[in-house]
Amino acid sequence: MVMNPASPTQEEMMQQLLNPIGRPEVTKELSENVVLTTVDDLYNWARLSSLWPLLYGTACCFIEFAALIGGRFDFDRFGLLPRCSPRQADLIITAGTVTMKMAPALVRLYEQMPDPKYVIAMGACTITGGMFSMDSPSAVRGVDKLIPVDVYIPGCPPRPEAIIDAIIKLRKKISNESLAERGQVAQTHRYYSTTHNMKPVPLIHDGRYLQLEARQAPPKELMQAMGMPMALEEQAQKQEVENG
Repeated sequence: MVMNPASPTQEEMMQQLLNPIGRPEVTKELSENVVLTTVDDLYNWARLSSLWPLLYGTACCFIEFAALIGGRFDFDRFGLLPRCSPRQADLIITAGTVTMKMAPALVRLYEQMPDPKYVIAMGACTITGGMFSMDSPSAVRGVDKLIPVDVYIPGCPPRPEAIIDAIIKLRKKISNESLAERGQVAQTHRYYSTTHNMKPVPLIHDGRYLQLEARQAPPKELMQAMGMPMALEEQAQKQEVENG
């Protein structure tokens, strides 16, 4: 014998029409209320979800990096927040050619960033010197001679999609790191250990040339040709010479 269930009352029918989906209730099952993980996974998840790149660019590659900040590509969805201070950034994207004059500034910015920090080399000029690798005497042939690089982005210049792909690869690298092994795989400083044949030379702009006599006043011949007034002593000497 099958008994028909009791028909719902009018109040219950109105409640179903107003709220067709029931309110969420806290279950009592342990598996649905407790998340089990490790400290490494939680720590790495927090870091890879909030990478803060430094606003650093030296050439045309930075135009592509700046386009990544716009609404079309919108790299904020990865948790990337551009920072203007190296003390608040943990990622530096070397976008553009690095010259020997800019190398000490780049190394200083890298040293001011707190650990752990990461580097992405963007563009052919940054990785190998690019079009300047043959003729330019000042372009650095690879930024990895200055600071350690984690991900390379080839291209001249690479598109914003390539930067997004590099960010994804960097996030995978961060997710596999371990707190216990951080001291063993610490990034090394390669700037002062790089062998080169350059010799330091004294500065040529020391300001002494400003004290030369020729810099204090024009030559006498030039002053006479321009009709500029001369000192009284010089005029007297000139008259004595003319009078014999």
